[in-house]
Amino acid sequence: MHPVGRSSPRLALRELALEDVDAVLAIYGSPEATEHLSFEPRSRGEVAQIVTRSIGSASATPRIEYALAVIEQATNELIGFGRLAADPHQQRGATVGFALRPDAWGVGYGVEVLRLLLSLGFDDLGLHRIWGARSPLNDASAKTMSAVGMVEEGVIREHVLKAGRWRDSVVHAILDREWQSTTSA
Repeated sequence: MHPVGRSSPRLALRELALEDVDAVLAIYGSPEATEHLSFEPRSRGEVAQIVTRSIGSASATPRIEYALAVIEQATNELIGFGRLAADPHQQRGATVGFALRPDAWGVGYGVEVLRLLLSLGFDDLGLHRIWGARSPLNDASAKTMSAVGMVEEGVIREHVLKAGRWRDSVVHAILDREWQSTTSA
């Protein structure tokens, strides 16, 4: 499916473009924005590679990764990065993740982004299960995943090596039938 174009009243998802490198750098280069992510802040060159790879993966057949820009509709600014990627270890399954600029935190955008990504996965791609992992210290992410109907399933011990230390990840997931019950209510 290309191009992706999903929106909510305040946000839209769209394909990434080369012009997005600096806006993505404001997220992936920020120590604050990457505090709970699985990697250290990225350089401009690293972000340019991510954006270029994401643009290339958008035209792959079959498409197994949807790395998308999160746009604030009122300003038309890129304020986030969302990703839905096929999980090679499960049939009709995918992983989901997103990151927002710190100045876009605290206003419910995380819930909107996650709903847009889940809708893409379940409604457009016909997936059965979508899961994501978070830092155990990321309470905001726990609340966001719970708000969209994702269920906390457990802990992957010492899953991420960051800043020379191993960190656990907490897994949350939602099934297609659970998604349907949240959207039909």
